[in-house]
Amino acid sequence: MAETLKKGSWVTGAAREKLAADLKTKYVSGASIRVLAEDVGRSYGFVHRILGESGVTLRGRGGATRVKKAASS
Repeated sequence: MAETLKKGSWVTGAAREKLAADLKTKYVSGASIRVLAEDVGRSYGFVHRILGESGVTLRGRGGATRVKKAASS
């Protein structure tokens, strides 16, 4: 996705399907929605919506969860 999209322009048809497939591949490979949005020059919400339309199961929020250590006696 070397080419950024013009902000506010409509992305429809085959172009939208190709964009959705590219974003899906990168997201499943570990890229964040924010990074993808920056790469294509669109908003977080736009990328989130495209991923949802393409059937991606979105990851939970935040980083790694913390494991509480058991209190030693």
